[in-house]
Amino acid sequence: MIQDFIPALEWLRTYKRDNLRGDLSAGLIVAIMLVPQSMAYAMLAGLPVIIGLYAATIPLLIYALFGSSRHLAVGPVAMMSLLVFAAASKLAQPGSETYIGFVLLLSFMVGAMQFLFGVLRLGFLVHFVSHAVISGFMSAAAIVIFLSQLKHLLGIKIAGGGSVFHILVEVSRNIGDTNLITLMIGLGSICILSILKKKHPLFPSQLVVVIGGTLLVYLLGLEKFGVETVGRVPKGLPSFSIPEFSANWMMLLLPSSITIVFVGFMESIAVAELIAAKEKYKIDPNQELKGLGLANLVGAFVSCYPVTGGLSRTAVNYQAGARTGLASMVTAAVVILTLLFFTPLFFDLPRAVLASIIMTAVMGFVDVEEAKHLFKIKTADGWIWILTFISALAIGIDYGILIGICFSLLLFIWRTSHPHAAEIGYLAQEDVFRNIKRYPQAETYPHILILRVDASLYFANMSFLERFLRKNIAEKPDTRWVIVDFSGVNDIDAVAIHTLEELMDTYREKGLNFALSEMKGPVRDLVAKAGWHEKYGKQVEYLSIKHALRDIRVGDAPD
Repeated sequence: MIQDFIPALEWLRTYKRDNLRGDLSAGLIVAIMLVPQSMAYAMLAGLPVIIGLYAATIPLLIYALFGSSRHLAVGPVAMMSLLVFAAASKLAQPGSETYIGFVLLLSFMVGAMQFLFGVLRLGFLVHFVSHAVISGFMSAAAIVIFLSQLKHLLGIKIAGGGSVFHILVEVSRNIGDTNLITLMIGLGSICILSILKKKHPLFPSQLVVVIGGTLLVYLLGLEKFGVETVGRVPKGLPSFSIPEFSANWMMLLLPSSITIVFVGFMESIAVAELIAAKEKYKIDPNQELKGLGLANLVGAFVSCYPVTGGLSRTAVNYQAGARTGLASMVTAAVVILTLLFFTPLFFDLPRAVLASIIMTAVMGFVDVEEAKHLFKIKTADGWIWILTFISALAIGIDYGILIGICFSLLLFIWRTSHPHAAEIGYLAQEDVFRNIKRYPQAETYPHILILRVDASLYFANMSFLERFLRKNIAEKPDTRWVIVDFSGVNDIDAVAIHTLEELMDTYREKGLNFALSEMKGPVRDLVAKAGWHEKYGKQVEYLSIKHALRDIRVGDAPD
């Protein structure tokens, strides 16, 4: 159905007039936030500020039609901007025509991958990126973003390069050239933004510092004292253009585009699902990929750089009364009006003001408390946070998150290849079987070893399970029966079936038999296909450990 491909048709068809006021007010408030933010984030991405404004128009309209969230505020965001800068600044001088060409191609690649992932229903892949990786990455990226704006805050020039160490060295080397007026404007803007954000979260504080800073420069002629401003911002809508499709460029941008796809989607889906849960409607991750993908694909042809859903703007959009995607359409319309009529007003806007907007936006992203929490709950996850954080700072944020993802996946593979397994005994008073290491009082039986495996069995963990079985059997040489509790086994593959079959046959020749209990239906179906029921009979069909014990005729088996 076309409604499945264009979710907006549902809320447009059933639109209620009662929602109009909330959508209009929310759209206007978000637009007032978005205009200065989009210029600031374009500056962070190493692009002319006009491209930030372009990215706040057509992509918003496309997402409003094809996205599944009614509240997500799509547009330029800090993390995506930094990733764009990290990707393209290695290949060309920021702000140059070649650099812009790389960015537009990157936008196309990101959009194409997002849309393809959505069509192939690969939205579940986002769950393979650990929360520890994302938290560590965002904390490191926030520091990089903050430090990258020091040159605008201080009014100094620093050589190219995006690493934290390079920025700190360059800033310390050139700090004597600080423009005090620029610094005062920047610090004043940070103070105003911080105070207003704390006391009046919905108030358009960015607009206040933009207007105030622009008036200061215009009325006092501060550009004569070295205060750097935005300068001329072209008037009018973006024209249609085709990105330069170069196979060489695409190969160079491929790793970064994959990173941007994952980071952008995770930032977007997290806030979209949070708001949807409050409003009791469902978010379709695959439709989200399609919506964001089309927004970036179309944006690549109208001079836009990659966009995604923003956390703070979405929260403001929701709190301001947005009910449907019409709010985003209103936001886009206001930005379009700004492009048509008001861009000359930005000529005297100090870059220090834009830097202050960026710096205050990322101040809360450094989440040290989360790292402490992870170490408290599970040390391995804490180390993933640390590794991602340090890698992103020392090597670069694009490679840092990839290192974190690879490490977390390796840790996941190690965990699944070393599942929890235990010898269990019987607690008569509670009438349950439990791990004898945790419950030393649990009763065990002569000549019988009862073991439990708490994981699905597949080729990667069978060597571990085989060692575990052999070790426990060797420690009790008088064992005649091994009962294996399969209650924790949800799945089993052909390699695991073959390995277990070999073990059971080998030990049976030595006078030791296996009994398998509490096997779940899907696992039972698979072993049936392997012919176990014909070969082993009741030995693999016990409904419980008690049934197995009774059949083995243990005199003191529990009732």
